[in-house]
Amino acid sequence: MPLSAVSLLCVFLFIFYRHRLPFTAPNLPPGRMGFPIVGESLEFLMTGWKGRPEKFFFDRTMKYSSEVFKTSLLCKPMVVLGGAAGNKFLFSNEYKLVTLWMPDNMHKVFPSSFHHTSCNGEAAKKVRMLLPQFLKPEALRRYVGTMDRIAQAHLDSLLAKHETLQVAAYPLVKRYTLLLAYRLFVSIEDEKHIASIEKHYNALGSGLITLPIDLPGTPFHKSIKASKFIRKQLVDIIRQRKVDLSQGNNAASPTQDILSNMLLICDMDEWQIADQLLGILFGCYDTISTTCTLIIKYLSQFPHMYHRVYQGKGV
Repeated sequence: MPLSAVSLLCVFLFIFYRHRLPFTAPNLPPGRMGFPIVGESLEFLMTGWKGRPEKFFFDRTMKYSSEVFKTSLLCKPMVVLGGAAGNKFLFSNEYKLVTLWMPDNMHKVFPSSFHHTSCNGEAAKKVRMLLPQFLKPEALRRYVGTMDRIAQAHLDSLLAKHETLQVAAYPLVKRYTLLLAYRLFVSIEDEKHIASIEKHYNALGSGLITLPIDLPGTPFHKSIKASKFIRKQLVDIIRQRKVDLSQGNNAASPTQDILSNMLLICDMDEWQIADQLLGILFGCYDTISTTCTLIIKYLSQFPHMYHRVYQGKGV
């Protein structure tokens, strides 16, 4: 056998062995690792491109008769937990039995938002401890008036542009959640400012669940560029807030929002604070807008439920 063929075979065997290694531990759940390096990423992305990302998970749940299965996605081995029990276990045991982990490509987009090591880990924990103060029921009741006012202004601006409100719900809700997140977390309520950065949040989200290829023109590269742009704008907001707080500006107070609290409590520089804020703001923009859109979808499909909600009777 020629030397080049032997070398190629050795490289292939090495890659195959490295790919299988994370799956050779005992007591792992059922599943398959797919192809070397890419794993099952292509199958996962294909279901997403077809508008049915849940099919990837449902197919494996049925195949293995288990809501827990192993796989390899985005060049990383992982175990997927599904169902109510899996979600309850995961979200009720953070910093106890599980810790937050993100693939390497996430760290390029969110440089320190998800780092749970050394100083970054302590900073992330402090930020997580701040959030309940702004999301507990008493705080949410204080936000109702602001949420209603922003919603009314948002609808009024749409009515001025359209004769009817027959518009796509998802973009409408995404703009609203971004407006609300900036108002509640960093006290920015300029709709023109939000409109100018919304496209960068869209680019950021579009490149997250893709192959991590950082080349010009790829969705992942655009996502990294969008992240840098948003973080730079957040740093400008942070610097202005520091000036306002130091000068005792009436428009700024130490307890007005998460940003002011982070400046007073968290020992982080401006870029670290911007990274943490980016994670919070993007989480609101992406996940909450999806949830709200699904609520609108299902209420439109079940008018009797809509009328009960409209009358304040619940479902």
